[in-house]
Amino acid sequence: MSDREIDQQLVARVQQGDKRAFDLLVVKYQRKLARLLSQLIRDPAEVEDIAQETFIKAYRALPSFRGDSAFYTWLYRIGINTAKNFLVSQGRKVLTIEGNFDNEDAENFEEATKYKEVSTPESELMSKQVAQTVNKTLDSLPEELRTAIILREIEGLSYEDIASMMECPIGTVRSRIFRAREAIAEKLRPLLGTSKDKRW
Repeated sequence: MSDREIDQQLVARVQQGDKRAFDLLVVKYQRKLARLLSQLIRDPAEVEDIAQETFIKAYRALPSFRGDSAFYTWLYRIGINTAKNFLVSQGRKVLTIEGNFDNEDAENFEEATKYKEVSTPESELMSKQVAQTVNKTLDSLPEELRTAIILREIEGLSYEDIASMMECPIGTVRSRIFRAREAIAEKLRPLLGTSKDKRW
């Protein structure tokens, strides 16, 4: 049985009044949701609050959930919207990326993985520089490009799921991710010594 089918069964049980089934969904997705939210909100206590609010909203909305998208796609969309509303209500910039984007996250990007193979002081420094460059570039991207690339490269979501979460066509998602990758590649070229006709 696939993850999606398991989620569908749990959702059906919640819709029939089984609160323990929702607890299972919370346990399954709370860490993943918190990781996503921590890319959007800096304060861990606020991340926890937004995650909790997201699950409350999801629980209240579950009776009308039809299963057109996967449960986690629907949950993430609620989480992103809740985070955006929170940041706007605080008068803060929406979807600012955390400044301490670490090497592990940066290595999810294809261009950083080649520096993982041999651990020398030079390669560690290069890896750190790549991570800092990726982070700085992510920070400067327009909101829709930043969200798309984070959902794809860090969260590992499919184009279909991202399109559903961002409420736009798949072609738009592909375009946003391509533009974000190009912006990152442009900043990494001097560091990696690659020519303009090659991405990495």
